[in-house]
Amino acid sequence: MTSKVKQAPIVPREKLDFGLDQPVPKYWLGGDPFKTRFCDAMSTIFPEGERFFISCVRDYRDQVTDPQLLQEIKDFIRQEGQHGIIHNQFNEHLKSQGIDVDWLEGLTRGFLFGIMRKYMPKAHTLSATAACEHLTAIMAETLFERKDIMGDADPRMFALYAWHAMEEMEHKAVAFDVMQKVAKVGYLRRIWTQIEVTLSFNLQILLFAGYMLKHDGFSFWQRTKLFAKGLWWVYGPKGLFSSSWRSYLRYYRPGFHPWQDGGTASYPVWLDAMNRTRDPIAAGQAVLAVAH
Repeated sequence: MTSKVKQAPIVPREKLDFGLDQPVPKYWLGGDPFKTRFCDAMSTIFPEGERFFISCVRDYRDQVTDPQLLQEIKDFIRQEGQHGIIHNQFNEHLKSQGIDVDWLEGLTRGFLFGIMRKYMPKAHTLSATAACEHLTAIMAETLFERKDIMGDADPRMFALYAWHAMEEMEHKAVAFDVMQKVAKVGYLRRIWTQIEVTLSFNLQILLFAGYMLKHDGFSFWQRTKLFAKGLWWVYGPKGLFSSSWRSYLRYYRPGFHPWQDGGTASYPVWLDAMNRTRDPIAAGQAVLAVAH
């Protein structure tokens, strides 16, 4: 078993300026429609997703007696709240392109709150939250360690996703600790919800990306070609998601804890730049400079 590593402090960072008051290129990720819309689809999911995560952790907050965990929950809620706010700011750009963001968010809200929160046990939705937190935390391994994944993104969008990913690494154990220490979720529910979340998250992103590409005017065959190439970028041997499969599979190991993984080499680079400049774009560029 991997030894436990030092935990990173959770630092809520508010009132950050990503320059989203200025126009963002339609295909901001290297001019590639699929890559851009894939990330845009995630952005439409995040605001309702963050609200869901906060709600699921809050379900158990009154049962927490550990002062440290209570503070971590407070900081987790503040970070997740900010993530939703900033992605909402970017989603306004999608609305200006004619994307029906309200409809997409309504679909997400209907699933998370109209089905999951309404019909599933609180232990299950908290377990799903912990599973999602694992997925988002390990994304940073691929997104920002390699230039070929996000290196040609608009600097503001690179900064936005870098900030989001680095803060996900800071609070990656909060929902998990509440799940284990307070809700007492067992191993079988933990791995079942990870399977459930993995399938639903990927399917939703692909469906939303397909909707956006159709809205952009790409024909069925054009979208098929874009997906054929794009899916290799996501799931190929060195893809966006597939290249972090080792970290993903650790979640299924009995005795797993998120802090058995120490995060990525880009985190201290990003943290140093953020502490020095208070500029998320400068911090993003510092990360890009050390990517391979």
